[in-house]
Amino acid sequence: QVQLVESGGDSVQAGGSLRLSCEVSSGYTPGNTYWGWFRQTTGKEREGVAAMFIQDGATYYADSVKGRFTVSRHNANTLYLQMNGLKPEDTGMYYCARQRLSGPPHEAVAYDYWGQGTQVTVSA
Repeated sequence: QVQLVESGGDSVQAGGSLRLSCEVSSGYTPGNTYWGWFRQTTGKEREGVAAMFIQDGATYYADSVKGRFTVSRHNANTLYLQMNGLKPEDTGMYYCARQRLSGPPHEAVAYDYWGQGTQVTVSA
């Protein structure tokens, strides 16, 4: 069983920055899969924000965060999401997730293991 733990969420003003971290505390997933970040707000579906293909580092970004968010790996067990130029619409619970089998980077149903989430609140 893969266990994921997110951290780094906070309350910031619009224009500010945060760096989220996702630590893998146990388990294994194949290299030809994605490690992703999703966010969710009340009443809305979980949205794929960014992801990295573990094997070669290829990245995916949602259009809404391109140019502002950057996903990176610190080591085999840590994934970061650097968020700059934060907007109120970026507010939500942010989750990291990993796949057992390769699937689309932006689809929540393609991911099998999820962390508990870390809250990001951006005020105007």
